[in-house]
Amino acid sequence: MTSHKTAQTMKPATAAKKLGVYLEATPAEFQEGVVSRTEFNALQADPPEWLRELRRNGPHPRPVVAAKLGVSISGLARGGVTEALTTEQIDALKQEAPEWLRQERTTQAEVRKEAVRIKEKHAARAARAEDAQS
Repeated sequence: MTSHKTAQTMKPATAAKKLGVYLEATPAEFQEGVVSRTEFNALQADPPEWLRELRRNGPHPRPVVAAKLGVSISGLARGGVTEALTTEQIDALKQEAPEWLRQERTTQAEVRKEAVRIKEKHAARAARAEDAQS
């Protein structure tokens, strides 16, 4: 008895998320079809011009916008940014540096600092436990 392997596929929304692009800005044939693992790997290895253009200029999905601004996705929402933004719009926001953006960047820096502190604390605790077992 032979088993037939079926190609792994993903929905366009999943592929767009993994590629870091805004689904609604992708070509219609990408949005309407399914993406096989082979096609996805090809898109990553040798992106077509439309994908390079989207990555370069946007519009970008919220996770990418948040990363480019140095804030969390929640911080974007608190700042009233709910739509995808282009690179130009992101650069303009950076130049304007509104109060909400400054505050969210400060909050994000504190969160990262706390995460490092906790990680170091756990590492020290693990080292002490290991020494105690020796």
